[in-house]
Amino acid sequence: MVRGKIVIRRIENMRSRQVTFSKRRRGLLKKARELAILCDVQVGVIIFSSTGRLYEYANSTATTTMGTTMPYIIQNYQSAQEQHQLLNPLSQVMEANGGEILKLRSQRLMFNGKSAGEGLTPY
Repeated sequence: MVRGKIVIRRIENMRSRQVTFSKRRRGLLKKARELAILCDVQVGVIIFSSTGRLYEYANSTATTTMGTTMPYIIQNYQSAQEQHQLLNPLSQVMEANGGEILKLRSQRLMFNGKSAGEGLTPY
């Protein structure tokens, strides 16, 4: 039996929306647990319902001496973001200079070839 496709848009019926939220929340948290177990990774999921209720999941392998798992995962995320922000401008400069380096290398090869007598026409 094939499931029908649904259009992804806001569900107008409040009861249907709440049922869908509950089912999809459980599915998302289940997938997060599976990912943490299968791939041995740190996973943290934070969900706020439309009423403001908090649902969260953090795998237990992320537990450290720092305390609970979610703050530890959030701290790791923030430090990774900071590192990415520091490295991103550097990588952009390297990309910009990479084109210049290739241009200079090709000019050097052309110059070395001509100075060695290549490209000269015989009399």
